[in-house]
Amino acid sequence: MDVNGTVAKGFEPVREAFVRNFEVLGDRGAAVTVYRDGHRVVDLWAGTKDVDGTADSASWERGTAQIVRSATKGVAAAALLLLHQRGLLDLDAPVGDYWPEFKAVGKERVLVRHVLSHRAGLPVLDRPLTPEEALDPLRGAEAVARQALVWEPGTDHGYHALTYGWLLGELVRRVTGRGVGDWIAEEIAGPVGADLWVGLPAAEAGRVGRAGRVEAPGNAGGLRSRPKRSVAEAYDDPASLTRRAFAAITPFPDQNDPAYRAAALPATNGIATAEGLARFYASLVGEVDGGVRLFTPRTLAAARAEESAGLDRVLVINTRFGLGYMLHGSASPFLDAGSFGHPGRGGSLGFADPESGIAFGYVTNGFSKTVTADARAQALVRGLRASL
Repeated sequence: MDVNGTVAKGFEPVREAFVRNFEVLGDRGAAVTVYRDGHRVVDLWAGTKDVDGTADSASWERGTAQIVRSATKGVAAAALLLLHQRGLLDLDAPVGDYWPEFKAVGKERVLVRHVLSHRAGLPVLDRPLTPEEALDPLRGAEAVARQALVWEPGTDHGYHALTYGWLLGELVRRVTGRGVGDWIAEEIAGPVGADLWVGLPAAEAGRVGRAGRVEAPGNAGGLRSRPKRSVAEAYDDPASLTRRAFAAITPFPDQNDPAYRAAALPATNGIATAEGLARFYASLVGEVDGGVRLFTPRTLAAARAEESAGLDRVLVINTRFGLGYMLHGSASPFLDAGSFGHPGRGGSLGFADPESGIAFGYVTNGFSKTVTADARAQALVRGLRASL
């Protein structure tokens, strides 16, 4: 495997794991970047730009970007936390204070905090949106506003796989008057200098590779290769919260469709380079290359303080969430106990570990069947842990 890029001395185990991902775990095209104390120490890429590429296909380049699925949620969460940091949004206020129509059918007690921590009780839509409807952020927000609660807000948690994006996006729009994709571009990606987008500009479309499903042999990542029976049954049961949460858009759009990529769906369709994702997380925990830092220490502490823990009513496994971020645990292991971030279903991963000064980004064009802990990402994390 022809691996491009650089690795600082001591971080060679990350490169070894990256090579093995292609040789053993089925990666076709991917990149990984690591920052430490605001400076890049790993920057690697390899394979083809498109998942179905042949030896003659375009190679993955340093600036190649890819859709990161639910790793988008970690970027989007920063929007609400920054609005709170600036005094424009109260995390303990009812969502309806900013979005009056949301109060319908008994949702007056849903707090902004509940949205970020997956405790709002709104993981499903009784009437799923079509792909065409889903591309209109106003239609998604209207559907969530009409939806009745599944559980009393704040009393339990369950992953809001798709509804999270409409909840968060409409809050940003109500508070700022701007679409969430524009807000992220202007207030996060631009100041940080990160190549990431929620709503891909037409000028950047040529940088994004074609994504698709891959099958990795074995379970060399060290995590469960087959889900527990209860988890498998939940995904197979059309009436389960699990199936309904992931079916809030039915059928799910083609993720290679230019119209889907251009839309702003802050739960699912962010596009980033590995460097952009890592640089974003580096900016949450410190200055990047001596420049901007997004989170104050107080906001950082709030982001990774545990809000939800235990059996997730949607994922049917034990999960831990802070305010908008998954926390280190069995469902999605990061670097260490204080790490926070977000995986993307099937592969991608971004996180930060303030204690070590580490920020990590991995993107791939090959999606596996995993939801929260992909074997390739975990292999890279283990390589990173061995480097420290």
